[in-house]
Amino acid sequence: MTTQVFYRKWRPRAFQELVGQDHVTTVLRQAVKQSRISHAYLFCGPRGTGKTTTARVLARSLSCIDPKDGEPDNNCARCQSLDQGRFLDLIEMDAASNRGIDEIRNIREKVHFSPAEGKYKVYIVDEAHMLTEAASNAFLKTLEEPPPHVIFILCTTEPHKMLPTIISRCQRYDFRRLPTGIMVTRLRFLCDEEGIEA
Repeated sequence: MTTQVFYRKWRPRAFQELVGQDHVTTVLRQAVKQSRISHAYLFCGPRGTGKTTTARVLARSLSCIDPKDGEPDNNCARCQSLDQGRFLDLIEMDAASNRGIDEIRNIREKVHFSPAEGKYKVYIVDEAHMLTEAASNAFLKTLEEPPPHVIFILCTTEPHKMLPTIISRCQRYDFRRLPTGIMVTRLRFLCDEEGIEA
């Protein structure tokens, strides 16, 4: 029998499950609901505020076969495929360990291929500020003129280290530190659900 760690078991899978970032989730949910999707997003803020999780929820909402009110249904074949890590149209890249020009060239070569299953190919680039200057410049051309089926979501804790030209081509969302009260409420909920006395 395998056990799943709590952070994976309870990681939000819909906008309504995200806490403390209502100023971001409300706008993104409406964008999905109204099909007003940008080709590039920049999620910035301190560590642990939900940038990558929000990026995954946005990707899930855009990939879902039957989204309801901008939220993924989490039951369709694509959502199930995302849960199992088999969805080919979601590509995640950690720029802290893949920061060179070769990795960006690889993206540039593959970006023109149509999505395998969904409507969009979504690229999530975590720690985007870690890309080298040469890689950032190579990425800029793709970011300026991406194919209509591609969406980039860049996540960073240090936007000031990114090229201003990249920032200017993204729709920016700033994540805030979670207030203690919200964290306590969420932890209390998780403890109750797991039967933990704290």
